[in-house]
Amino acid sequence: MDIVYIRDLQIETIIGIYDWEREVRQTISLDLEMAADIRRAAATDDILHTLNYKAVAKRLIAFVEESQCLLVERLAEEIANIVRNEFDVPWLKLRLSKPGALRGSKDVGIIIERGKKPA
Repeated sequence: MDIVYIRDLQIETIIGIYDWEREVRQTISLDLEMAADIRRAAATDDILHTLNYKAVAKRLIAFVEESQCLLVERLAEEIANIVRNEFDVPWLKLRLSKPGALRGSKDVGIIIERGKKPA
């Protein structure tokens, strides 16, 4: 199994349960690992035969900027569904964090894995 990844993709969005969080955009950060077989792309040197991380990032940026989830858990599930369904990714690991959300902490968030990890 090969992994295509995106690290520290920062996106501004409305997220949170408190009244003040519904009025200001906050930055969230994504780390995403996605299972992909890159052998055909490596052999042909053709982007059409790989998981295009730029296309994934653009789609997620567009979605997250417009979303207004209350919980990071919901946002993470929505992101996972988009990646798995729209980009045919059998397995992914997603770390979603809200930097500065907890005083005294660099960031807080969740890590989820979805799908079956290929051998």
